Amino acid sequence: MSAELVEARPSTGSGRTNSASSPARTVVQAWLASRGLIFAVALVLAVVQHRTLTNMVSNWDVQHFARLAAEGYRAEPDGTLMAFFPGWPGILWLFDQLGLSVAISGVMISTACSAVAAAALYRLGGRWAAVAWLFAPTAVFTVVPYTESLFCAAAFWAWERARADRWLAAALLTALACTVRVSGLFLIGALLVMIMTSSLVARLKLRRAALMLIPAAVIMTFGIYLYTLTGSWTAWYRAQSTGWVRELTWPWDSFLNTIPAILPGAYANHPWWAAVFRGEMISMAVGIGVTIWCIVVSLRARKSPGSDRTLWGEASWVGVQVLAFSLSYWFFSVNRATLLWFPLWIMIGRWVTGSSVKGRWHHVLVACAFGVEIVLMLWWSWLFLTGHWAS
Repeated sequence: MSAELVEARPSTGSGRTNSASSPARTVVQAWLASRGLIFAVALVLAVVQHRTLTNMVSNWDVQHFARLAAEGYRAEPDGTLMAFFPGWPGILWLFDQLGLSVAISGVMISTACSAVAAAALYRLGGRWAAVAWLFAPTAVFTVVPYTESLFCAAAFWAWERARADRWLAAALLTALACTVRVSGLFLIGALLVMIMTSSLVARLKLRRAALMLIPAAVIMTFGIYLYTLTGSWTAWYRAQSTGWVRELTWPWDSFLNTIPAILPGAYANHPWWAAVFRGEMISMAVGIGVTIWCIVVSLRARKSPGSDRTLWGEASWVGVQVLAFSLSYWFFSVNRATLLWFPLWIMIGRWVTGSSVKGRWHHVLVACAFGVEIVLMLWWSWLFLTGHWAS
């Protein structure tokens, strides 16, 4: 039994502290501390720069979400708004009808959904996986009015329900995720891989795979809707390529196109852009590493008699996203995508609790890594809240 499952099992000894509540309490404390640190950065900026919360959290894509919530896709039938899925703007529109601004409602919903996502990750990988995710370098995107928190809440719980063999719930949660981001399409594929690589008989595999038609219908419905507006089945792709230069490119060309953006002196008028692009390169390398780790774990599990806990689905979940990012003009928005890669945080959680590298130096490495993570989270929060490009 893994360390994560051991720590989640309640203690039966009458004289012991409840071992189930202690790990859960750690996650709650991490949620409060991580959200508190991000809000502290906002508070400092509000005092020093005399800026409002609405101003600080309304940068970049938030403006697109706000416009969609107010005017819909018809506001710009041939522009970049069609790059965004309707779930998040639709929720913001509902709260707008209640008199709450996009900024306020978006922060409230994202912050709450980050707790829901952390709870799912705790179920999937233990407390340290959830803690690592809560303090992720780009965690600011799980607080501001972006799609990351809502998508992670739906996707992580979809995966947890699938692992628990509750496939109808998994399908419905995946359908919710598909209203929020195109990444929902990758989630469908990864769940299908999980089904096909399981030890179930063919009849049960087919039944579970059929449930994936529910979230697939959501993607199809959105595509049909865009077609009715534009007369083009590639409206979403055109919006991506027009607004964010996400046009099909060979992976090696995408890599080469990113190199100039990370060199010293690149973007002299925007000194932090090169640093963010360096992060994109590192995030791509991390994604490749996580995919390889999942494959290795799966190959080892196949050698264990009776084991059905392979990570082929997890490998496909991260691997297909890494592939998709490598097919863009350059590596772009990968830093934010790491928030979606729950196998990454599970891997970190296993490293923290791993029994193979115990001792003082292991604790020192963990403490140093955690310190670096917090510093990066504060820096990334400052980047976004001050209006700098933050991936």
